[in-house]
Order: sequence, then C-alpha cells, then structure tokens
Amino acid sequence: MQDTGNPTTDAAPAPTVWPALRATDAHRLIRFLVDAFGFEATVVYEEGGQVTHAELAWPPGGGIMVGSARDGDELAHRPGTTACYVVTDDPDGLHDRAVAAGAQIVRPLHGTDYGSRDFTARDPEGNTWSFGTYLGHPRR
Repeated sequence: MQDTGNPTTDAAPAPTVWPALRATDAHRLIRFLVDAFGFEATVVYEEGGQVTHAELAWPPGGGIMVGSARDGDELAHRPGTTACYVVTDDPDGLHDRAVAAGAQIVRPLHGTDYGSRDFTARDPEGNTWSFGTYLGHPRR
C-alpha cells in the first residue's frame, strides 16, 4: 500500500461522489492522470502487481477511483469507456500541461455558448476527459 496523505483540506472537502475507472494498465493510467492532468494519487493498494484500489484527488475538490480490470468482475465496465468533466480555473495552463505529457487532444480549447472555456483529451486507456471552467447550474 502506498498512502500519500489525507486528501481532505480546508480548501478541498472530501469527495462524496467517486467516479470509478477500470484499466488494462492501471499503473500507467495513474501515472498519466498525475502527470498530464495534475491529479494526486492519495492511496494505491496492490495485489500481485495489479491495482485493487486507488484514489486520486483533484486538488480543487473531488476525486476518482482506479483499479485494474479483472476477469469475472461483474460490477466493472470495460476499460476506456468513461467520460468525465472536471472543473478547472486554468484550462489553458492545464491544456498545455496535458499536451506536454503526451495527451491526445480530441477537442481543442474553445469557448462555449454557456460561458465556459473547455478542452477534451483522451487518456491512454481511451477515456475522455473534458476540462473547463463551467461550475454547473446553481442549486435552488
């Protein structure tokens, strides 16, 4: 087990929704998400060279879980079939970081009709990651 600390801070509360991804090469995916997008690996549990459970924190708040694809896992979806939208206050800087790390950009930086600045990249497993400034519709 690798534990790199508690992701909960005063600035970023603990996530309460955890998108979960399966990967054919979870170690590679984790390294990519850290290097290209800036996620922080807070814990990685392994067994027999496979990632049984990993948590990656998004520094402004939120997080994802990653695990190795395993035969017979009836709850898992196929690797590379996830799409996520992640809020960032610096899409231009994150875009440049992703490009420098070798991310495949599938939708370049652009402004949306609802006022966001976004881009979309694909990770080595085939998942798509959209990053932008849109915070979601205000709650009532």
